[in-house]
Amino acid sequence: MLKGISGGQKKRLTTGELLVGPARVLYMDEISTGLDSSTTYQIIKYLKHSTCALDATTVISLLQPAPETYELFDDVILLCEGQIVYQGPRDAALEFFAFMGFGCPERKNVADFLQEVTSEKDQEQYWSVLDCPYRYIPAAKFAEAFLSYRAGKNLSDVLRVPFDKRYNHPAALATYRYGVERLELLKTSFYWQRLLMKRNSFIYVFKFIQLFFVALITMSVFFRTTMHHNTIDDGGLYLGALYFSMVIILFNGFTEVSMLVAKLPAIYKHRDLHFYPSWVYTLPSWILSIPTSLIESGFWVAVTYYVIGYDPSIFRFLRQFLLYFFLHQMSIALFRLMGSLGRNMIVANTFGSFAMLVVMALGGFIISRDDIPKWWIWGFWISPLMYAQNAASDNEFLGHSWDKSAGKNLSSPLGEALLRARAMFPETYWYWIGVGAMIGYTVLFNALFTFFLAYLNPLGRQQAVVSKEELRERERRRKGETSVVELRHYLQHSGSFSGKHFKQKGMVLPFQQLSMTFSNINYYVDVPLELKQQGIVEDRLQLLVDVTGAFRPGILTALVGVSGAGKTTLMDVLAGRKTGGVIEGNIQISGYPKRQETFARISGYCEQTDIHSPCLTVLESLLFSAWLRLPSDIDLETQTAFVEEVMELVELTPLSGALIGLPGVDGLSTEQRKRLTIAVELVANPSIVFMDEPTSGLDARSAAIVMRTVRNIVNTGRTIVCTIHQPSIDIFESFDELLCMKRGGQLIYAGPLGPKSHELIKYFEAVEGVDKIRPGYNPATWILEVTSSTEENRIGVDFAEIYRKSNLFQLNRELVESLSKPSNTAKELNFPTKYSQSFFHQFLACLWKQNLSYWRNPQYTAVRCFYTVIISLMLGTICWRFGAKRFSLSFEIFLALDFMKILGILILRYRVVVPHNLLHNMLPANLLINSFDLEVD
Repeated sequence: MLKGISGGQKKRLTTGELLVGPARVLYMDEISTGLDSSTTYQIIKYLKHSTCALDATTVISLLQPAPETYELFDDVILLCEGQIVYQGPRDAALEFFAFMGFGCPERKNVADFLQEVTSEKDQEQYWSVLDCPYRYIPAAKFAEAFLSYRAGKNLSDVLRVPFDKRYNHPAALATYRYGVERLELLKTSFYWQRLLMKRNSFIYVFKFIQLFFVALITMSVFFRTTMHHNTIDDGGLYLGALYFSMVIILFNGFTEVSMLVAKLPAIYKHRDLHFYPSWVYTLPSWILSIPTSLIESGFWVAVTYYVIGYDPSIFRFLRQFLLYFFLHQMSIALFRLMGSLGRNMIVANTFGSFAMLVVMALGGFIISRDDIPKWWIWGFWISPLMYAQNAASDNEFLGHSWDKSAGKNLSSPLGEALLRARAMFPETYWYWIGVGAMIGYTVLFNALFTFFLAYLNPLGRQQAVVSKEELRERERRRKGETSVVELRHYLQHSGSFSGKHFKQKGMVLPFQQLSMTFSNINYYVDVPLELKQQGIVEDRLQLLVDVTGAFRPGILTALVGVSGAGKTTLMDVLAGRKTGGVIEGNIQISGYPKRQETFARISGYCEQTDIHSPCLTVLESLLFSAWLRLPSDIDLETQTAFVEEVMELVELTPLSGALIGLPGVDGLSTEQRKRLTIAVELVANPSIVFMDEPTSGLDARSAAIVMRTVRNIVNTGRTIVCTIHQPSIDIFESFDELLCMKRGGQLIYAGPLGPKSHELIKYFEAVEGVDKIRPGYNPATWILEVTSSTEENRIGVDFAEIYRKSNLFQLNRELVESLSKPSNTAKELNFPTKYSQSFFHQFLACLWKQNLSYWRNPQYTAVRCFYTVIISLMLGTICWRFGAKRFSLSFEIFLALDFMKILGILILRYRVVVPHNLLHNMLPANLLINSFDLEVD
């Protein structure tokens, strides 16, 4: 989500990726998440037409579908607690529940009604049999009643009749595994991976620059004026230079681990959908790595060979280049193999570092062949570095520079004597054995890489998460115990649209009510080179165009628009989260110019992605945020009381001791994570809170719970702004004011909604040519439909221009001007320090959190323990009784390589640390210091 197309556009791309194929049976899971209701309607409408035209079968699960989207479906399957409550024609669904005694109220979305009527907490409000007392009807009773209902009987009759094979369609079963010929797949894969390499060119350029600096260091350390060819000790220096060069070439392929692990989700998806066989991916990636190996190995040999002072023969120069080229190819294949075997950043990095240690320890340089214990000698013979070391040594020491006497007691030449002294093979054919071994290992590792991609599945399996509360509830139902829970209203609307009269709840910590005004906001980004090559002449792309508005205390403001309209971009600009591009315009906080260092202390930003540390509990996560973000003069007891009050406000108190866990794997549900994200920002006691799609990915009931939480926050007097997609009528009308944007970053409406969206509807229906809203139609969907680009072209208007010429725009400008003047009692916000807490306090908080994170992460801890035990046993058995023989500093290289095992956990924490840094919560150095402390412990 850092760059590229918007989240909604990514979702549409995922759908389109499958629609372009020949599939006639489509299963689509929550394809509308992150999309506006109008776009969802258009997509489902297309799917309906294509399903009918192609005689296809399409099954779609949706969250919060709008009424007009719901009406596009032919049949409905309603699931509850793992049972089919209803399956049949959409039109007959309400009849079935009316048969069961439940009625759908007017202006109630039928899809929302179907989800809520099976919920124990929501069911009573829909009971329509007035002369009969209500009693909760569980899902099992609905399922049983459905079988005796007309639609259920029809379904049973259909299932009883065997399928008549005479009606088989010849295309019903595919006789080939992939959509096109393998040669075409190979060509496409070549083009695809070449394009990826081109667009990831920064990585390869960075690696080359890194190699350049290492080459400079190598040339300065092994400079030829200090390198002689007179004694065996001189040869030892050259042997060390050769070994160091090969280690650098070998280690240069380590980046393939992280690059491959990042690509694995897409590769597995393509494999499982039979886009291509695994070899179609691995073969082009192997071939396309050849130019990289040629450049890097060629550069290394070219700049170091003669500077170090190797044998001056051009023939031996070319032979060293050939060997290093195949060594680099072997390295790339080896670490791709480790990545495909590990399939997880932590595990794959551990495998990669382990492979490096084994290859280097048994390569014949650190420990010579004669010193390796007999029970490890097999490792010497299978180590790729052993063959490379012998080949490089033979190429150098059997040359003319070393063809001199080694001494009076030795009859063989100096180079051959050196090789024998280090237990290497002095025969010339060992160079070609080494080259052949590099080629063989490259082929073997690529073959295993292909095999693992074809047959291994991703680590960890996503599964449904059931809370303890829900488990207890199901157990109670199983025993026949029922309870009646009365649902008042999930959305308690303040009833005021002026912002002057709202119920402000008492809080443990007071906060200052602040307004935000912004005028003529423009935002530009540089046009990518690829777009310029396609004919775009502008240097900058404008994403926001003259946006003006205001956010006020006690007012819940919605920011809506089609996908890609710039909603999140506007919020990021106002919140100060855009680090690139050019921002123009004026932003003020209660009449004073906005300063980001100060604003970050009094604002909160709830991201759409719900980023949390998985190994903390809900209470611990909130305490950590409070310790870092609340002022230093607030004592611990008050902070704890405030955190408990926030948990009560967002209804997380029953979950205070629950581990957060990983999304979709364990821990909190999506809706609970949303509320936790909001709570993490609230414990900072902010005056202004931005929320990016707080209801995205939730069903109607969960979205209502989240919006009830948001309404409770607004009622405390805070300024809240939300981007929102596909809101139901109830959720949409829980907002006080609306900012509507169209594609291109232009504002087309900024003002109150009014009761039942009256003000919004009145404004747009006054535009000539705009269709009137139908009774019971969702205003959120209607507004996006009538303001779409298609409708603008049809009726020949520009809604952005109409808004700029309207009285509403003038009223908003006057409002912005009035709020841009500080009141007599207002003071400009100022804090004496950048961070709320001192460095020492940040250090203690980070130490506390990371200590918990380490010991509650069994995957990471177990891998480290296993890694440490295996390495200890390996080194102990390889170096058996070495202490009684000699002392060598060669093994210190293992300490440097062993440090690589902490990289995985740092990568996982990066996504959690960045938001803290943006909000000025803590110094990033604290993460590094605490990680070091815990590693030492």
